[in-house]
Amino acid sequence: MANLNILVFPDPRLKKVAKEVENFDTQLKKLVEDMTETMYSANGIGLAATQVNIHKRLLVLDISEDQDEPRVYINPQITDQSGEQNCEEGCLSVPGVYASVKRAENITVRAQDSDGNFFEEQLEGLHAVCIQHEMDHLIGRLFVDYLSPLRRNMVRKKLEKQRKVAAKEAEEHLVI
Repeated sequence: MANLNILVFPDPRLKKVAKEVENFDTQLKKLVEDMTETMYSANGIGLAATQVNIHKRLLVLDISEDQDEPRVYINPQITDQSGEQNCEEGCLSVPGVYASVKRAENITVRAQDSDGNFFEEQLEGLHAVCIQHEMDHLIGRLFVDYLSPLRRNMVRKKLEKQRKVAAKEAEEHLVI
């Protein structure tokens, strides 16, 4: 398995719209494994293919306490939703930033597994939030897009500053 590179906001590749998965082959199964490993390595609970620069309608998640119940959703669609909830969200593509986002409280999602079999689930709470958050990635939307333009710009500047500091520290510790 391989640990994949996670794109970080404001990388323009995060805005690409993902395409339907049509081939349910060994290459897809390997991608699911790699994405799951990457999600766990980054201490995340969800990861969309778009975040690793693969623009297919695929996401993985694991909201279990012990992180031992990985789930895969391919070509997911929300077929029903109700209620509202505000949830404090973070994102592997927007590290260190959290904000309250309004989402549906209950959803019904229809998707395919890695063999191409269709399934449908009724979800609520954190599971519903996580699916909605990851599905947003598949249409090129991040949770920061729900913030005001001023707050989104502050997030962009904060992440740019973090990258500059990290680059400077790496340069200072470069051993030749």
